[in-house]
Amino acid sequence: MTVLPIATLPDPVLRRKAHKIATVDKDLQVLIDNMIETMRDAHGVGLAAPQVSQSIRLIVVEYGEENEEGNEVEPNKHYVVINPEIVLASDEMEIGIEACLSIPGLAGEVERHTALVIKGFNRFGKLTRIKAEGWLARIFQHEIDHLDGIVFTDLATRVWKPSKEEESVLKD
Repeated sequence: MTVLPIATLPDPVLRRKAHKIATVDKDLQVLIDNMIETMRDAHGVGLAAPQVSQSIRLIVVEYGEENEEGNEVEPNKHYVVINPEIVLASDEMEIGIEACLSIPGLAGEVERHTALVIKGFNRFGKLTRIKAEGWLARIFQHEIDHLDGIVFTDLATRVWKPSKEEESVLKD
């Protein structure tokens, strides 16, 4: 596997609407593996294909729940979603702090839905539906926004340069 370079603003690939994927082939499998490796190497929790200069509708997410002491409550689970779509979103919204691997050095407060249902295809081309709540729902919304050329600073009500302590806990 290869760690890919992460595109940062103002790279135009981050502002394009990504194309739907028509074929799940060997090349796509290699890209998926490389995206997972890149996300992990960058200590992120999600990565969209445009962030590695591929204008296609593909995201990878890896997240596990921790308690307040930082102990793992739920182990990391990873998701690969091809052509993801939000098909249901809660009416309830919540403001939370976000950062992005493609916008290093900034954080912001963004209002997001607290729960979602996402439809798409898994890495093998099989239809999948994912129910996400809380932080996981936020990650999916952030990554799907990338597929539409939207970055978190477009939606943020406040943006700032995080302190070193904040930086260590903020991930894409």
